[in-house]
Amino acid sequence: MNVWPPVLVVDDARTVTEIMSRLLKQIGFTDVGRADNGLSALEQLRAKPYGLVLSDWEMEPMNGPQLIEAMRREPSLKDIPVILVTAKHNQDHSWLAGGDGYIVKPFTAESLREKIEEILSERGDVAAAG
Repeated sequence: MNVWPPVLVVDDARTVTEIMSRLLKQIGFTDVGRADNGLSALEQLRAKPYGLVLSDWEMEPMNGPQLIEAMRREPSLKDIPVILVTAKHNQDHSWLAGGDGYIVKPFTAESLREKIEEILSERGDVAAAG
């Protein structure tokens, strides 16, 4: 069993943030925040310590890559892992944007858990519980 960090879900589609929040809770996340674009995500990230961000790629007025760029410039946010969520199947754009990984919509709770564990374990951020 994992001890999950607080996670912020960023997507301009409320339905998507609700689905992702539900999937995260199914896999054991207890502290799930939501933001509807990169600008509101930055405000929330500055106000509360999150250990993971799941961000949509395409949003207005600040998209996922722009959010990552802004986060990497701020000392208190630069080390938070970011997984980009995209509908694009053909390329791994996240590395170009400075993200830690990506996941393609639609996905299951299990595939989301696997991606999160992969990213957090690479960074040493997943702690095993009892």
